Formats: sequence, C-alpha cells, structure tokens
Amino acid sequence: MGFGIFLLGLMVAIAIQRGQNQNSLDSPSPLPQDLEPPQLDGDRLPNPSVNPPRDDSASDLDFEQTNFIVRAVRRVEASVVRIEPQRLYSEENSRALDPLDPTPYPPYSQSAGTGFIIDDQGHLLTNAHVVGNADQVRVVLQNGRSLRGTVLGRDPITDVAVVKLDDVSLAPVPIGDSDDLKPGEWAIAIGNPLGLDSTVTMGIISATERSSREIGVPERRVGFIQTDAAINPGNSGGPLLNASGAAIGMNTAILDGAQGLGFAIPIKTALRVGQQIIANGVAQHSYLGVRLRTLDAELQGQLAQQENPPKITATQGVLIVAVVANSPAEAAGLQLGDVILAIDDVPVMNFERVQRIVEDTAIGDSLELKLARGDEQLTLEVRPGPLPAD
Repeated sequence: MGFGIFLLGLMVAIAIQRGQNQNSLDSPSPLPQDLEPPQLDGDRLPNPSVNPPRDDSASDLDFEQTNFIVRAVRRVEASVVRIEPQRLYSEENSRALDPLDPTPYPPYSQSAGTGFIIDDQGHLLTNAHVVGNADQVRVVLQNGRSLRGTVLGRDPITDVAVVKLDDVSLAPVPIGDSDDLKPGEWAIAIGNPLGLDSTVTMGIISATERSSREIGVPERRVGFIQTDAAINPGNSGGPLLNASGAAIGMNTAILDGAQGLGFAIPIKTALRVGQQIIANGVAQHSYLGVRLRTLDAELQGQLAQQENPPKITATQGVLIVAVVANSPAEAAGLQLGDVILAIDDVPVMNFERVQRIVEDTAIGDSLELKLARGDEQLTLEVRPGPLPAD
C-alpha cells in the first residue's frame, strides 16, 4: 500500500516536470546579453575570442595585418598610370587625333606603357621609347578615367621622358634611395604588361650597376638595376619599388629570350633627367671628349701585336684611345695613350665606370683624374662640358 502511494506520487512529479519542459521549448526565455550564443558565419566556427564592435579604426587594423607587398602596392597604385601614345595618330595621314575621342581602341598595343607621378604638379615619368615622337598621349588612371597628357620632353640617352597632366590631383610615388641597393633586397614591379592593368610582380635585386653594353643597349648612359621580378612589354616606364613601396627605379628593358632578367633605370638617374626636362625641356649630359677602352688582358694582347704600340706600363685602368679636338679633355691636357687610374680618388677599372662618373657630374664641375702616362703618374683637373647635339 505504502509503495503504491510512493509510485503514484513519483509519476505525478514526472508529468509536471515534462509539462514545464514543453512550455520552455515553446516559449524560451531570453538569455542575458552577455550569455547569448555566438552567431556562426556559414560553416566557419566562431572565434573563441570576444570580438569588439567594428569602429573606424578597423580598416587600419586590416591594413596593418596585410603583407608588405600589399602595403607597398597600396601606397602607389593610384599614382601608376597606363600610357597609350600610339592612339594620337591616324594610320592614313598621321594627322594628330584627340587622345580622348571615343573611337574604338584595341585593348593592347606594343607601344603601350606605364608611367608614375613624381610630384604634386601632375608630372609623371616614363620611358622615352614609350612616348616615341608624340607630343600628346592618352593617360588612363587606375579608376579608368582618361586624360590628355602633354609630353614635355624626352631623353634618348637615358630613355627617360616626362609627361604633364592637368586638372588632376594624384599623390606622388614615394622616392627611395637607388645608391645604396644591395643584391638580395626585395623588388616589386607594378605596371601594365600586355594590356593587363595594375599587374604586380615581385622578386629581388639581382645586381646593380649593370652596364649598357652588358644588356645590349650601348648607346645608353645608365648603370642599370637588374631584377628577377617579372617585367614584360607594357611594364616600361613603371616604378620598381622597394619593400616599403618607395620607387628605387623605373622599369625599362628585358633581354630577348631570357627569363628572370629585367632591368630598371636607377631612380636617382631618372629623377635627375626628369627634373632637367621639366625645367628646360631637354636634359643636358656632361662630356669629356674622349674615346675609352677598358685596359684588360685582351686589349693588352691586341696592343702587343701592333708595330708601334703606345708605351703603357699600367696593367689595369681605362685607356684613352682618342681625344676629340676642342673638347674639355683636350683643354685639360689629356692625351692618346693615357691610362685613367682613378677619378677623385675613386679607382676605375672599366670605361663604363668613367662614363657614369662623368654623367653624374654637373657640367662645369671639377674632376681630378689620376693618370699613368708611360712610366710616370700625374694628376690633371678636367671640367666636363655639355654633350654636343650631334
């Protein structure tokens, strides 16, 4: 009897508990705000850490969490443009056309290139071979806007040109130091290769001071930066950046049939020439008036086979093989057969080094040349003049 009463009471208690559970399922009471379950995003599990509300600084936090390449590109991408000089001329009569006209235009042409802003006045640098002989070019900004650009001047000796944009406000690309580059440093190229706008490639600085002769353009007076960052037709005139997003060079050339061999004009050279073009419409180059050859074993062998070879006791340096009449070199007393050993106490081992020192010297500034002339050594002072137009 007692056990039956106990069993009946237990069954009543279970029934009451089931009813309360059902009511809870039908109308759940809200949890306190700080205990609400996290909301899942698709199939991803929630981050166990507490996520603070997003504020205005969230985008800055995202930027800091990106890698250095993204940060470098974001600094400059709006100031890198596409240049389309070939659109200025009619195929029928070469009559200049409006570069902003709505006529159909092919998505890519071999002469299309890249440029980048260097100041707050709308000046941009590019390659001379990109603008060709055009007086105006079509410039396409990153946002797709097309502008008319005026070619202020071009310098075929360094392959640098300047284009002026009006009625546009773009931040200049930060400028880095091209004098202190070391092989192995990061290099980032940005441009419009093969019509693919805003293409970014990366690599390293492979070498510096590559001579124009080494890369097959002996007429250039530039010591090139070599990089393995991919450079293709259309990259010409675009910036080569360091890891911080500062321009250290201007992409200009590749070797036909080679991969991983790209070359850029050091930004110091490109800016120096560009600033002269902005100021004067042309660039001036320093000139001594000598023909030079590197005094190496091959040249010494050739001289030894001559009937009356010049008396040369130096075993290395740069041999003067000709002196131009009425030149700064002649005025300073330089002679055929002199061997240049050093300039301003800096040893010179090849003629390209002499050429670059002269190129970096302002017209009229003094250079002290240490020479070997036969059995004696002497020092002469020479002041470079302007390179003749012819």
